[in-house]
Amino acid sequence: MKETMEFKTETKRLLDLMINSIYTHKEIFLRELISNASDAIDKRHYLSLTDEKLGASEYKILVEADKATRTLSIIDNGIGMTKEQLVNNLGTIARSGSKEFMDNLTDAQNKGEIDIIGQFGVGFYSAFMVAKEVEVYTKSIETGEPLKFTSEGLDSYTIESTEKEDYGTKIVLHLRENTEDVNYDNYLDEYTIKDLVRKYSDYVRYPIQTWVTKYDKKDENAKDDEEEKTHLELETINSMIPLWKKNKSEVTDEELNNFYKQKFMDYQDPLLSIFVNVEGMLTYNSLLFIPKRPPFDLYSEKYEKGLQLYTKGVFILDKCKELIPDYLRFVKGLVDSADLSLNISREMLQEDRSLKKIANNLEKKILSELGKMLKNDREKYEEFFKEYGVNLKYGLYEDYGAKKDQLKDLIILNTLNSENPMTFSEYVAQMPEGQKEIYYASGKDKTAVSNLPQMDLVKKQGYNVFVLTDDVDEFMIQVLAEYDGKKFKSINQGDLNLLSDDENKAIDSLKEEKKDLLAAIKESLNGKVEDVVLSKRLVDGAVCLSCEDGFSFEMERVLAHQNNPYAKAKKILEINPNHEVFKAIEKAYDSNKDNISKYANILYNEGLLLEGMPIDNPVEFTKDISELLVNSIEK
Repeated sequence: MKETMEFKTETKRLLDLMINSIYTHKEIFLRELISNASDAIDKRHYLSLTDEKLGASEYKILVEADKATRTLSIIDNGIGMTKEQLVNNLGTIARSGSKEFMDNLTDAQNKGEIDIIGQFGVGFYSAFMVAKEVEVYTKSIETGEPLKFTSEGLDSYTIESTEKEDYGTKIVLHLRENTEDVNYDNYLDEYTIKDLVRKYSDYVRYPIQTWVTKYDKKDENAKDDEEEKTHLELETINSMIPLWKKNKSEVTDEELNNFYKQKFMDYQDPLLSIFVNVEGMLTYNSLLFIPKRPPFDLYSEKYEKGLQLYTKGVFILDKCKELIPDYLRFVKGLVDSADLSLNISREMLQEDRSLKKIANNLEKKILSELGKMLKNDREKYEEFFKEYGVNLKYGLYEDYGAKKDQLKDLIILNTLNSENPMTFSEYVAQMPEGQKEIYYASGKDKTAVSNLPQMDLVKKQGYNVFVLTDDVDEFMIQVLAEYDGKKFKSINQGDLNLLSDDENKAIDSLKEEKKDLLAAIKESLNGKVEDVVLSKRLVDGAVCLSCEDGFSFEMERVLAHQNNPYAKAKKILEINPNHEVFKAIEKAYDSNKDNISKYANILYNEGLLLEGMPIDNPVEFTKDISELLVNSIEK
């Protein structure tokens, strides 16, 4: 006898939401129905542990398309449903039966042994996104009564007796009519079914089968132009056992590399593969990869970071950005956990402490593996750092250096005196006796830094110098401030404190003697420099620009490129008191104080050029040099 029942009001609302709002992609329906089928088999399998008669000879899920009737069926040989369960699970919002099943297990240990995917009871309703009518044929192990549930997803549904030999459930979707926007017939396509199963349900533990077209072998006497004959075969289309669920010792490098290349569409093997298997209060599996080369758009605004998210082998999200910090955005991979709180569509994560804990653990694991690579395979690490080192530098700099202790020993930088890049620890270990600070300089490359006149005194002492070439480098150094008790010191900022007491006294004495000349040069530069001093860092060079400790010329340049032209370093013009140029200026000043402005501008512009900065007025600069050349020739 057929019985018609009304959907509850909240269920009607859910059906409308299901079709129009909750799910981002209509194709999700197949994942949901397969997950429900897997749950049903889990329940039957669990009950069979105490009653062998309830077990099936072979558990499986069948996806069957019928293009003639435009129906798609999902068939399982699971536990089936009674009439009461049909009403409660399909006629009421958020009741899949999975939670009730778990609640009815009295033994806490047994609850941990059974693995149920479904939690929300709305997966079934996703069928109405693609179906105008849904029929459910089911036979419960509990009662053995075959029943048929029918609904168009509107106001009501019917339940009636039917015929069904095997235990389990068969869901038949009568697809909607095609529209300009959606071709529902695609879901009947053999390729589409296989593609969706492999995308979302590849690692469901039971075989998912469908009918697959196979080509018959050609008869030897067949003509060349004779059409090939085909037949259909039932084929398992899911992998069932995820690679990341296996023990690391069971997986070869070749399998890992092939998995990575297929999964993330790369033609090169990854630079590093990382297995993570955690069991305890929080249980999850993860498989992470560092690509050999970064994607072309890694640093563009359009690039989306994130790891793929699975729950019990069922694909949930393609890019879960909460699982990876921004500075590790180049890491690809996936996480599979049953301990995350998903919303009713299983598409998004609720605010979840477990998610944050997994993210923190993965970050520590990645950094730990990088540390091992640095220690055990230096060449490989240098290859990694060449591609991704700037990311670690930004990670160290971000959030006011909150992660500097985690990252500082992973940084390697080129130095003036060594062929290969060095860590801060290695630099400190090779510091000669008497060196108190860690020296660094910014420039295009090692040659450019070596040619800076400010390097003269440091090189004379035989001290090594870090060569900073990335925009973020000086910001990173400012955040670090020191390493192992040794302060970082720019060769271009503040006093280097490398002269003897006698040398310092001699320069200070000369500065006092020449204070009028220095003041005249400063005044003629009209606020372009903070001060004009006799240099305590130049040996061979005539002049240079330095700045006070803190904000540097390099920082000014970087921020200017970021449309912040107002952040300026305070320039100090340094003149070498032992250079012939200074002596010539002394004579010129004594003979004609009015010409000092020309000399001052030339010295200042020379300093700008040495720093790689644009000069203020090229025309005036070349004019002053021409006049000085003419005057010197005439004399």
